[in-house]
Amino acid sequence: MHTRGSAMLARALLLACLATLISAPLAIAADPPRPSMKVKPTEDFKIDGAGTNKAWESVPWTPLSIREGAGHDYKTQLKMLYSKTGLYLLMDGTDSRLTATLNKDLEHLWTEDVYEAFFWPDEKHPVYFEYEISPLNYELPILVPNFDGKFMGWTPWMYGGGRATKKAVHVTGGKAESGAEIKGWRAEVFFPYDLLKPLQNIPPQPGTTWRANFYRMDYDNGKKSEWDWSRVGRSFHEYEKFGTLVFE
Repeated sequence: MHTRGSAMLARALLLACLATLISAPLAIAADPPRPSMKVKPTEDFKIDGAGTNKAWESVPWTPLSIREGAGHDYKTQLKMLYSKTGLYLLMDGTDSRLTATLNKDLEHLWTEDVYEAFFWPDEKHPVYFEYEISPLNYELPILVPNFDGKFMGWTPWMYGGGRATKKAVHVTGGKAESGAEIKGWRAEVFFPYDLLKPLQNIPPQPGTTWRANFYRMDYDNGKKSEWDWSRVGRSFHEYEKFGTLVFE
């Protein structure tokens, strides 16, 4: 009788536990909140790579967050402005070594030290602009159609004159050469709106919103580190997880 009673009690407890699990709401991991950044207007100005123009003085730094598994604890941050003719981006990071060897544009810059910016002006279409710049001042501008995770970058046609970026890099604490010991580097880029054609929702007006994300990759001493502004998963091309730019 004692054995039978114990078995019945255990069965009742099991059924009660199952009922609780079935009736309880499923715990779904929520996505992290998506960041937003206000972008102030400016008159056009000349860039120098160091971000010394006074237009930047009123713009606070926006930090990037280091991603899991990083081998370095460098600091990374950015600023943005916009004018009637284009966007201004300033990216800055601490560093210890300039790990970059590629010596021309349109190479696989993401395999070495690099800053990256992704601009998605119109959420109605899964097409965005990706830009990469190395500490040696080489660039990779591409337009990316991304349909259900299938994407391929297209380089600009007739890329020159008013359609080309203006870019400059500034290295601190060392020489701007491959393998040099440094303390950090900055990249300053102007993106003319003409380059982003035929994407929609351009040029932005006060109150316009775009989606965007910003990244950094570093490969010092054989260790890989990554940073992002809006947290994505394994791929930097998870555009639905981008943050929001709000043009003032």
